[in-house]
Amino acid sequence: MPRKAVMSTLATALIINVAVLFTTLEADLGTRKISNVRLLRPVLVAAVIIPLFLHQILLSGTGLVIEVVAVLVGLVLGALAASRFQVSRDHGTGRAMSRAGWSYALIWTAIMLARTAFSYGMQHWFGSPVATWLLEHSVAPGDIVAVITNGLIFMAVAMMLTRTLSLAVRRQRLPQAALAAGSL
Repeated sequence: MPRKAVMSTLATALIINVAVLFTTLEADLGTRKISNVRLLRPVLVAAVIIPLFLHQILLSGTGLVIEVVAVLVGLVLGALAASRFQVSRDHGTGRAMSRAGWSYALIWTAIMLARTAFSYGMQHWFGSPVATWLLEHSVAPGDIVAVITNGLIFMAVAMMLTRTLSLAVRRQRLPQAALAAGSL
């Protein structure tokens, strides 16, 4: 793989990982009101990430399989992280609130560090064997960087959107009797 393209993939991964981690932890750590703005913010981050960094979607073969698997992994990891926050109503205001602590932060941080280590490894440790495997599985040489970049982007976006959907659904499922005490 050309060194310049791999470095670009590493830089892309770092930017995405930092943006996802910062956005998620800033929005979720501690006790926070579940507002529509809070739910919309990760969607806006995804709307920025996708056109900036996703240049070519592979719609067939191994490339498509890797993209789909990345989405599925993102959904599972996003659900795992979302299971670590609690959703309830504030007794005084009736507002929907969530509470996320260290276990939530550790899950997100560990996943982002693993993604960063993978990107670094592609540049320094195992890029050639992965490229060879992709070539052997009918990924065109010009599509190798796109496959890796797409997988990382799709996984990150799926994680963020799963977290957001989980918050929205859990807010909606809160007991209705408490709604009269305050507004969302």
